[in-house]
Amino acid sequence: MNRALVAAIVVAGLLAGIGAAVIAMRDRAAPPALERATLFAEPRPLPAFSLVDASGRDFGPERLKGRWNFLYFGFVNCPDVCPTTLATLAAARAALADLPEGERPGALFVSVDPGRDTPEAVGRYVTYFDPSFLGATGTRESIDALAAALGVAVIIGPPAADGSYTVDHSAAVFLVDPEARAAALFGAPHDSATIARDYRRIVAAR
Repeated sequence: MNRALVAAIVVAGLLAGIGAAVIAMRDRAAPPALERATLFAEPRPLPAFSLVDASGRDFGPERLKGRWNFLYFGFVNCPDVCPTTLATLAAARAALADLPEGERPGALFVSVDPGRDTPEAVGRYVTYFDPSFLGATGTRESIDALAAALGVAVIIGPPAADGSYTVDHSAAVFLVDPEARAAALFGAPHDSATIARDYRRIVAAR
């Protein structure tokens, strides 16, 4: 085979490879246009964590597999942001009632106040908003590790003379995909209709 023919074959191969790459880039689904949510370029696997649910069962990332879930950090004694956010998530879920059951989101509320919030108390609290919602808590170390991995700030204030203390935390809601990966987050302020619309777009694009 002469050198000119070899060169022609090599050039043709390179052009074919470039063409295939261009087609692949063209065919790759563009990220959905979202109103409020921030979609991660690549879903982020949740770290290993060990919490406890209202029944005393271990709650780790495997419990989130198989369906989409909203994930929110808060505490039972929260006077405003937490109950408002949970009510918003319940309303968003109600707005998604027309989706197949497998595509309807669940929700996990993680208490960042284990000193006052028992697993049973957290479980009772979340069901006030939606009977399907799950609640969990754990040791200070396990909660802080999960929160830190997701970039959630938690600040426990010093105790007052009566033993009370303040709890401050980030108000973002995470969307966890069926493989227990953080796929997106919703920043505050939260609106149920906007969350529901963005949720539909994200799920439809996966």
